Amino acid sequence: MAIALTPSKLSLPQHNPGVTSVLDFLIMKFPAISPEVWQQRMAEGKVHWHDGSLITPHTPFAAQQRVYYYREVSSEPVIPFAEQIIFQDELILVAYKPHFLPVTPGGKYVEECLQNRLRNKTGNQQLQAMHRIDKGTAGLVLFSVSAATRPHYHKLFESHQVKKTYQAIAQITNTNNVPRVNQQWEVKNRMEKSQPRFLMQIVEGLANSHSLIRCLQVSGDKALFELNPVTGKTHQLRLHMQSLGWPLLHDNYYPQLQASQPDDYSKPLQLLAQQLEFIDPISQELRRFNSASELSLD
Repeated sequence: MAIALTPSKLSLPQHNPGVTSVLDFLIMKFPAISPEVWQQRMAEGKVHWHDGSLITPHTPFAAQQRVYYYREVSSEPVIPFAEQIIFQDELILVAYKPHFLPVTPGGKYVEECLQNRLRNKTGNQQLQAMHRIDKGTAGLVLFSVSAATRPHYHKLFESHQVKKTYQAIAQITNTNNVPRVNQQWEVKNRMEKSQPRFLMQIVEGLANSHSLIRCLQVSGDKALFELNPVTGKTHQLRLHMQSLGWPLLHDNYYPQLQASQPDDYSKPLQLLAQQLEFIDPISQELRRFNSASELSLD
C-alpha cells in the first residue's frame, strides 16, 4: 500500500449538491472509491479540516470549507524515466518532466509524480506546481518554492501572462489535407467535458480555448508543429490538432479513446512543452527556459 506523505485537498462547493455530510459529498465526488474506504480513512484520522480537526462519517457538509485527505493506492507503478531540474533559485524551480510521469498525485500514482519526486530530491515540502501538463506529455513545469510568493505566480497563469511553446508530431491520414511548411492557424473554439469525464470535446458556443499553430516540417505521413496555447484548457492542444485533421502521434485519447492498458514506453505521446517565457512578478526580470530536448521526424 502506497500512502501519500502530504495530504490532497479540495474545497467543498458554495452550493450544496444535495448531500447531508462530508462523507456523502466525497462518495459522490469520487465514485471509484467505495464508501467503506472513506469510512476507514476517517476512522484512522486521515480526513480533516484545514485546522487539523478530524472529519467523521457524521460531520455535516460545510460550504466552501477545505477538506484534506491522504491518498492511498494498493500498488503504485514505478516510472523508469528521470526528471531533471533545469533551474532553481529562491523563488522558483523549473523542471523537465519525462513522458508517462504525472505532475501531481492522481489515480494510481501517489509518490510517483514530478512534484513529490522533486520535494524528496530538494527537501522542500513547500514546492508546488503552478500549472500542469498531461501525464503523457514531456517538458517544462514551473514550481513555486515558497507559499509566501506563490500567489504571484498563480496569477501569471490565470491572466495568461506566460508564453508556452510546444512541439508536436502529428499523423497525416488524408493526402488531401497535407500541411505546408510555415503554414499557420489560429484555433478558437469552445471545449467542455465529455464522457468519460477525463475527456474533452469541442462544442458549439462562445470560445473558451485559443491556440496558435505553425507547421515546421513535413516528412512522409508525419509533420512537426510548433504550438502556442493562449489559454490552458485540459487536452487543448491535442483537440485543436485533431480539429485541424492531424491527431497527435501515439495519442490514446483522441480522436478515438483506446482500451485501457499498461503504458507502452516505446510509444510516448508526441507532445513536448519546450519553452516557458514570462516577466517574473517579483524580480521583474524576463525569465525564459528551454527544455534540453526536441521532437524529430527522423
